[in-house]
Amino acid sequence: MPTVNIYTELSEYACHVSIHVQWGDMDAFQHVNNVIYLGWVESARVKYFDEYLCKNNLNNLEVGPILALQDCKYLFPMTYPDTAEVGFRVSEVKSDRILCEARIYSKKHNRLVAIANNVIMPYSIKSQSKTNIPMEWIDAIEELQG
Repeated sequence: MPTVNIYTELSEYACHVSIHVQWGDMDAFQHVNNVIYLGWVESARVKYFDEYLCKNNLNNLEVGPILALQDCKYLFPMTYPDTAEVGFRVSEVKSDRILCEARIYSKKHNRLVAIANNVIMPYSIKSQSKTNIPMEWIDAIEELQG
């Protein structure tokens, strides 16, 4: 896969986080362990929902975002030292779930290293069950992503 301008690629994503690879992120095979990538996606997802949809009120909600499903396709191994540039966006909104996509790029190698997909369910804290997506979330997604 050829190198890309990662910042041009990331401009297509509503949320972006930069995360330095830590020495301890590597496993016995001398590359970043697969579970670390999911943690990076989690960091971007939490930023997206906390800052943009829940307005920095993630701990005091009647309806909160719950991760229902995730997958990750690993394309290229990352190693220390490097910086993971993670883009996150909503790809589709349904009445009871939000489909999201994340892309992880290696700053050192200037290339896409992983693609992750998440399904987020709106969860009623009071009734302890899934619910419909709050209208304010839909409005915030439309405002943020157009």
